[in-house]
Amino acid sequence: MSPGRMARAAAAALFLSACALPVHALDRAAVQRLAFGESDERLAAIGALVAEGDPRAAEVLRALAEGEMQTSGKAVLIVKGEQALDAFTLQDVPLPAEREDVVANNRLRGAIGDALAALKLLSPEASERAAAAKVLAGGADAGMRGLIEKAIAQEKEADIRATLEMVLAGMQLKGGSKEERLAAIRTLGGSGNPSSKTLLLEVANDADEEIRLAAQRSLRAIEGRLAWGERIGLAFAGVSLGSILLLAALGLAITYGLMGVINMAHGELIMIGAYATYVVQGFFRNSAFFDWYLLAAVPAAFVVSGLVGMALERSVIRWLYGRPLETLLATWGISLVLIQTMRTLFGAQNVQVENPAFMSGGVQLLANLVLPWNRIMIVAFAAAVLVSMWLLLTKTRMGLHMRGVTQNRAMASCVGVPTARVDTWAFGLGSGIAGLAGCALSQVGNVGPDLGQGYIVDSFMVVVFGGVGQLAGTVLAALVLGFANKLLESWSGAVLAKIAVLVFIIVFIQRRPQGLFALKGRAVEA
Repeated sequence: MSPGRMARAAAAALFLSACALPVHALDRAAVQRLAFGESDERLAAIGALVAEGDPRAAEVLRALAEGEMQTSGKAVLIVKGEQALDAFTLQDVPLPAEREDVVANNRLRGAIGDALAALKLLSPEASERAAAAKVLAGGADAGMRGLIEKAIAQEKEADIRATLEMVLAGMQLKGGSKEERLAAIRTLGGSGNPSSKTLLLEVANDADEEIRLAAQRSLRAIEGRLAWGERIGLAFAGVSLGSILLLAALGLAITYGLMGVINMAHGELIMIGAYATYVVQGFFRNSAFFDWYLLAAVPAAFVVSGLVGMALERSVIRWLYGRPLETLLATWGISLVLIQTMRTLFGAQNVQVENPAFMSGGVQLLANLVLPWNRIMIVAFAAAVLVSMWLLLTKTRMGLHMRGVTQNRAMASCVGVPTARVDTWAFGLGSGIAGLAGCALSQVGNVGPDLGQGYIVDSFMVVVFGGVGQLAGTVLAALVLGFANKLLESWSGAVLAKIAVLVFIIVFIQRRPQGLFALKGRAVEA
């Protein structure tokens, strides 16, 4: 035989021998139980497939969940249209004429969901592993223990590994030896996750005294950490509400402090700013720059509300200076007109302003503490507006004129300050800041014609409590009332908290009419 023929014969023999080798298959017994077994056997089969760690098991489990698994005699098939795969090897096979569907109930579907998540623990993508660990943290089958231990051994991300260790500890707590249960209790005790507390409560009255005492110690440690999360969350909620009250009251502090005008339409100026944000959002809706619409909405809300405020001052309010009752009634009537105008333009139903992508979600500081990005941004926005106001009032000529008119209007007029023009610009500035408050409020709730009604009373309370015309007093009053509201709400509910704060303000003003910070100046001293 020639050398060429010998080489071809050797190659053919090698090919035939390779074809004769068995194709690697999934655990045949597990797949058989999955298709033909009873409910508990099928659950055990899912655990066995997961423990095997073969990524092809995901396709078999997914086929069962999606109704693509069928049987023909003892053969188990995955059928997709006119194509059939052998469930053991995932190789193409002829499609039999007679087949029966394999049905999965809700309990089995839930177990499959956990199993598919567990198989993703070996994914090269950290995001997939993190999502899988989060799913398993809600409860994992004991059959997945081997795979979870394998995932922990090779996991390099500290957060994901910590979550998996909690999952494994929960398994050991339920079905491990005494030593494993004690180790699991210590591991759970180092967590601040509320689900760890739930697991420990199950063994807090265990018959074994050592396990019972260890569980109680770990429970006390977890409750201490959870309490800190609740305290920090309450403090942040107070700062968040205080920031919203500050934005709502800052403009009123200028108009009321400068001109003594009780502007009952201030809440509607907030509402106009919110609707301006809604309109700007509509222009950006179908563009590639939707996530940046706030860059246009913020100045738009300020300008629109400011122009409306200046128009009100020039047409109505300037004729009522020194007549507080008439001013109050007039601005209340204006508020009704503005509310009805918005109902006519936009309808009586609330409209929704969507958060940009960077304001969605939150920052998880602790297991039971998530700080929403939209609230964080509002706190930062309120701080930026406050700093801008301080710079305007202390570093500009307009701010000097405003402070002069606030302290002594007659003397300011005598030295050449155009008080009428200052009144108009000041009212426009205060109204514009109210519009900024509406822009911020649109990011935490729906926008409707009655939006401002919920903040007018709180705004006046902040201004009066802090001291008329005092920027520092307005800031402190907003934060104090924000904290007081949230603290009292946690004890007695929102309604009683509002009543308690109102009673406190009434008593405080009776004792100290000038507020927290008294206005200083020769006119006041005289």
